[in-house]
This record gives sequence, C-alpha cells and structure tokens, in this order.
Amino acid sequence: MKDLRILFMGTPEFAVHILDEMIKADYSVVGVVTAPDKPAGRGRRIHESAVKKFATKKNLAVYQPTNLKSESFQKDLKEINPDIAVVVAFRMLPKVVWDFPKYGTFNLHASLLPDYRGAAPINWAIINGEKETGVTTFFLDEQIDTGKIILQEKIEIKPDDTAGSLHDKLMEKGADLVIQTLNLISKQEHQATEQTLPHPKKFAPKLNNENTRIDWSKTPEEIYNLVRGLNPYPVAWAYLQNADQKLRCKIFNVQSESADHNFKVGSIIKTKNQLKIAVPGGYIYILEMQLPGKRKMPIQDLLNGLQLETDAKMC
Repeated sequence: MKDLRILFMGTPEFAVHILDEMIKADYSVVGVVTAPDKPAGRGRRIHESAVKKFATKKNLAVYQPTNLKSESFQKDLKEINPDIAVVVAFRMLPKVVWDFPKYGTFNLHASLLPDYRGAAPINWAIINGEKETGVTTFFLDEQIDTGKIILQEKIEIKPDDTAGSLHDKLMEKGADLVIQTLNLISKQEHQATEQTLPHPKKFAPKLNNENTRIDWSKTPEEIYNLVRGLNPYPVAWAYLQNADQKLRCKIFNVQSESADHNFKVGSIIKTKNQLKIAVPGGYIYILEMQLPGKRKMPIQDLLNGLQLETDAKMC
C-alpha cells in the first residue's frame, strides 16, 4: 500500500536525496515545503534552496511560506490534505502544522536519539570522538527532537571520517530509513517508543564562531576530531601570530601525534614541507590551511610563500 498523500519539508542537499528516493519508491508526494528564496553572494542574486530546484525539475508543487502559521499556508495545507508529513533538515514547525496530517509528521534526524538533539548532530558526533552514530525517524511534538522514535539504524564512524564523508553515509542510510518508515505507516504497522533522557554531554548545538575555534591547549586527539568534525563546513579556525600580524586561518585537514616535548603550547615547528604545532602531549601537523584572502592550499604550497618569524605561534 503506497497511496499515502505525503507532504515533504526540507531545504538542503541532504533532504534532496531523501525526496528523490521517495519518488523512486513510487510514493505520492503531493507537495514540497522549503525555505523562501533569498539574495546571496556578492551580487545578491536570488538563491533557491536545493530542494526547490529539485522539486521544480520533478514538477512537484512547491510552497515557500515565510510564516507557517499564516492563514494562506493553513489554506494550502487544507488543499494539499496530506496523510503524513515528512521533515528532513527544515525549521521548527508549529503544532498547527505538524499535527495537521492524519498520521502526523515524522522527522529524520542524523543521530541516535535521544543523544545529539540539535542543529549539528553529524559534526558533534565526530568532534566528541564517537565511534558510532546513526539516523532516527520520530514523530514531531512540541519540543525539538524529543518525539516518539519510530526506527533507528546505526553506522560506524571511522577514524578518518570527516563531517562531509559521514554526511553522505548518513544521507544514504536516512533515505532507506524514511522508506522503511513510510512502508510501516502505510500499512499501519508502525510502533513509536518514548525517548529516554539524553546523555548530559551529548547535545548538538548550532556551530558558531566560538565553538569552531581551535583550542591549542586540548590534546592532539581532541584537536584532530574538531578539525575533521568541521570539514568541509563550517571549518575549524585559529589565529596565526607572526611578528605584528595576527592572521585568522581556516584549517581543513590535520594529523595528530602523541609525543613528549618541552615546547610551549601553540609553538610552531616548521620544516621545508611540514608545519607542526605543539600541544599538550604531542603535535598537530597542519596539512591544509587557508590564509585570509587566499585559497585553500596543501601545507607544502602554503609554506613556499609564507615567511614565519622564529617566535611565530598559533593562538
């Protein structure tokens, strides 16, 4: 049975793949809700969401409400008359929206709930050095990421995974889980389980200027996890203090080494082809970095044009 009338809500590429797999599975997507168009870039050209571009190509009805509680969108909902709504990487919904479909609204979240509730679960799982994560489908309720769990599936986090590589793996797993969830709901065979309390240290807050800065007083492993957990976006950063210059650098890729040494934290040890930073219990080797106004470079290329003073340091 696949005659559910489905309303899909999402914005980025992650959501596009799930929507595509739903269509390939012959589910009836009767409407797509995504973010309003907005100007972006230097030319302030109008930017359409990835979901809108895809839905338009598939001739799906697209809705872009600025206010989800507005009378016009409530009227749209009644006309769409969905049996179920599927949410993937979209904004928080008011009850008047998520409670409207006959079978409710479920969300795909890129973690093993209840842990890593919040805006950046993929990043924080890597930053915190987790060995596994996963995807969860759950029914929406009044709070963020707290509703009853329908299905979950685990995935290994490999030592060299970045936020980018893990994103792609979870996107594939997530598509499968959404299809499984729809299959169960269409047959009315689904069961939903109350969430337990999350681990107190396992939340996924929004990434910002403060929590993406490298703290060189951390261990080599912690810094390594932070950098790969922020690659390719939004990217870890730090200051390079070189004489009277203080340059804000983006650091994309590093290696870590455990070792005893007597260098001060943040000290730079430079060779012809290497740039390593002294940290407690070892070193961080910078492999890819971007200086202000420059492109991202392998460290060997960057060192060719970078004159470092003997007392230069990362801070």
